[in-house]
Amino acid sequence: MLLDVLSYVLALCSSLYQVIVPCSLPEQMFVKTINQEQYLGTWYFQAAVSHREADIQKFRQLDNLWFTLEKTANDTLLLTGHMRLEDDCVKQSWTYHIRPDRDDMVLEGRTFRWSLLWSGKWANCPGCIILQELEPPLSPSDSVDSLNRYMLYDRQSDVNTDVVSAFVSNAACNNMSASVTLPQKKEFCT
Repeated sequence: MLLDVLSYVLALCSSLYQVIVPCSLPEQMFVKTINQEQYLGTWYFQAAVSHREADIQKFRQLDNLWFTLEKTANDTLLLTGHMRLEDDCVKQSWTYHIRPDRDDMVLEGRTFRWSLLWSGKWANCPGCIILQELEPPLSPSDSVDSLNRYMLYDRQSDVNTDVVSAFVSNAACNNMSASVTLPQKKEFCT
């Protein structure tokens, strides 16, 4: 009886919270159950958001950024980034593992980092994808994650300002006020 009452009270509180704070939340895509093949290929960085400027600061140095995502072996994905840093091109690769006991991708060499996928619908872009990188606090006494950023990617190279605006606006509603969009004034690296 007490559990039923508690359940109703929690449901009511949740409903009231949605009325008071009408922020939408992104829809998580679980990497172990999605069709990975549809996400392979080329992705262009559109924007990044976070609670803290430090989490997205490294993107401010770039003019443009695009990635290729390939499947390399069983439950392993290779992400290769092509970054324009002033007049230089920088290429970097990351290996992600998909494990049946986890809903995120495990970055090789950083097993403590959670790499979560979210639907681009949160940015009014069903064809987009959002990658969240999350790292736990540095020490047990810290209450804030040491890294928490969301990055928006699209199949199109041109930045769609309406999509980026929706992404930044939804993030700001969820207390993520730091954001960055790359200028894309120079040629993309190959």
